Formats: sequence, structure tokens, C-alpha cells
Amino acid sequence: MSQRDYFFASESVGEGHPDKVCDQISDAVLDAVLKEDTRGRVACETYVTMGLVVVGGEITTKAYIDVHKLVRDVVKSIGYTHPKYGFDYHTCAILNAINKQSADISQGVDAGGAGDQGIMIGYAIDETPELMPLSLMLAHKLVRRFAEVRNKGILKYLGPDCKSQVTVEYYRGKPKRVENVVLACQHTQDILDSTGHKITKAARQEMIRVVADPILKGLADKNTKYFVNETGKFVVGGPQSDTGMTGRKIIVDTYGGRTAHGGGAFSGKDPTKVDRSATYMARYVAKNVVAAGLARECFIQLAYCIGVAEPVNVFIDTYGTGVVADEKLEKAVRRVFDLKPKGIIQSLDLLKPKYQKTACYGHFGRHEESFTWEKTDKTQALKKEV
Repeated sequence: MSQRDYFFASESVGEGHPDKVCDQISDAVLDAVLKEDTRGRVACETYVTMGLVVVGGEITTKAYIDVHKLVRDVVKSIGYTHPKYGFDYHTCAILNAINKQSADISQGVDAGGAGDQGIMIGYAIDETPELMPLSLMLAHKLVRRFAEVRNKGILKYLGPDCKSQVTVEYYRGKPKRVENVVLACQHTQDILDSTGHKITKAARQEMIRVVADPILKGLADKNTKYFVNETGKFVVGGPQSDTGMTGRKIIVDTYGGRTAHGGGAFSGKDPTKVDRSATYMARYVAKNVVAAGLARECFIQLAYCIGVAEPVNVFIDTYGTGVVADEKLEKAVRRVFDLKPKGIIQSLDLLKPKYQKTACYGHFGRHEESFTWEKTDKTQALKKEV
């Protein structure tokens, strides 16, 4: 945790962003499998472009999934319900290209080993109630607010695709104020000025007042800068304007660039894949360390080898904020938490169909009951160990 003065920015994207459309479809497939077959193996990837959705990957399951209906239901729930958005659930073409998982991988996973090699990162910091970076939490809340005002018809001209970005000013290592805010949201032709190339000043101010002000109150001031649809207009959005793929928003999904990333995406992967489940466990560990008051900031790296149950490495860095040595915390974590894949799945209750919710607005810093890795129920056990 740096004690100097600096600025830090994080972005988020809404549920109608092409990459997030893909994440939600892939996780909806996973949920559908787990609902009928908790032993199902899923590695589902989705690709979207103008008028087309391709669902592929490797799935081994006893369940029957109507992929075409599932895709249309997800696209409809996101809000692509009319041709005016350039993409809609009625008319989009759907290609199913799903195969089975390799038997070579299955034999190691069935024995309790990790489903892949790799490094998984967990992080927590005490600058928000969620123990998450402030810039990211604000960015997530802004795109959530966009969805809320669109779904409630408060701003009838908004489309499903949107993005946000927030830069926070830090003074002596503590968040002080919001320096600038970037808002980009798809909209209809209704709010264009007489030139047809820019949204009106009134619409720009309305977005700031209705979307940003309720989220940033107390943090924005007279010097905060707002950038709203800075190309001028954002009529063409979603898959009509850009291709989307599962797993392309891994920084949005995690910690907004505030810490390292192991490189693995989450959506569409069942919990035997440690790049998902072990990253959830790493967050669980880091959050409990900070919630226990053992550090103000905690970074943890877990490393796994395919087919091997125990992690091959556990590393913790509290950036000088820990009340005990980081090496002592590492030993305590190994004793308190079961870091084997089966132990992670059991302790975090990961075989339930709850993953589509994670596919937008971040996998961490959430209050929903199904986000079991956000619990802070190991604080007393950690305190006792150290």
C-alpha cells in the first residue's frame, strides 16, 4: 500500500457489452449443466458478432441442454429485444460447436487433482466496505446504475451496451476524491442534436445527474471531470459494433488492475478448473486476512500442477501492512484453509448453478448469498493460528 499521492483508474463494462454477453451465455450453459449434473465438466466459450452467436468448447455431461433456447433467453434478459439495437434475440443466428472434454484430462481430475496448471491471484484492501479497490467498485456501480435506469424506463433512450471508468485521487495512500469519470452508453437516435453527430448537452447532463451523481456522492466535487460518449454518439453498439468473446474482461472481473492477474478467465468453466475455483479461494483467503485485521492489504498467489491436489506454492504479500510476518501468515493459511480442488469446491459450495450472476459486475466485492468466497467466517481461526 503506497503512502504517496497518486491517481488510479479502473473500468467496468455493462451486461450488454459484447464480451459480457459471451460471459453470460457461457456461464448460463454451466448453470444449466450443474442444475442436472453436478459431475458435469464444462469449458464453454462463446463468440458473438453481428447477428451471430457461436457456442463451443468441451462439455461432458448427462444433462441435455437446449443451447439455442438458452442463448435466446440470455440475450433477451440482457435487453437485446429489438432490431433497433442491431442485435436481438428473435433473429440472431446460433451455431452450436460443443465437443467432449479430453479423457486425458479427466483421469487426473477424477482422482482429485487440479484441472490445470497455473497461478491464481487473490487480493483484498481495506479502502471500501467490500474490501475492494474503490475505483473498481465505483465503476461497477455506475454500469449497474445504467442497467437500472434503462430497465426501469427512467432513461428510455439507453441501449444495453455501456462502459464506465473512474479515476480516484489518493492522498498519502488513502482515497480522497474522484478525479474523472468516463461514461459511454449505447442510445437511440432520440438524443442526437440537429447535426445528428452528437448527443445533446441536455442528455449529457441528464446521464451525469441520473447515473453518476447517486453513485459518486461525497467523492465527486466541482473539479471532477466527466467524459460522456466522447465520440459524439453511441447509436451502433453491442455485437453490431464489435465482436465479443468469453474471457476478454479478466481485469474487470477481478481487481480493476490494482494487483496482478494469473491470466485465466472464469466464465464457462466448472469448478474443477482451478483457474476459476482457486482464484475464488484466493480471494476468500485474502478477504479473511484483511477482515481479521491481520493486514490492511493482502495479495496471495496460489500455484497448481495439473493432476496434483495440493498447491505447489502459496505466497502472501501484505505490502508491509501485516501485523505478523508474511511467512507466518502463509503457514496459518495452509492450516486454516483446504486449498485442494475438492476442498475448495466443498468449502465454497461451488457445485450449485449460480455462475451466470458472476458474469457481469465483477466476481468479487458482491453481497449476494451465492458469492460464498466473499464470506469472512475464517477470521477467528486465522487470528488463533497467528
